Amino acid sequence: MILIDDPRWPNHGRLWGHLVSDTSLDELHSFAGAAGLPRRAFDRDHYDYPDERRDELVARGAHPVGRRELVRRLAASGLRVPGRERR
Repeated sequence: MILIDDPRWPNHGRLWGHLVSDTSLDELHSFAGAAGLPRRAFDRDHYDYPDERRDELVARGAHPVGRRELVRRLAASGLRVPGRERR
């Protein structure tokens, strides 16, 4: 399942949110590609998306969840890359 949280992180003059899969990275890349998100928006276990794309991504099937739920489900899936491994 594709999960999306609310955009809360400021960068480049806008707010950004996260798009993840709790199933597989293949599912995530497929969804993001079909939605036109650039591959450079992928950061090891999620895509960053700008706030103006949220409604469209939800309309395409992303399931809105809170930040904690998103992280919990990503970790439970085994796809989460811990922060210390991101550096």
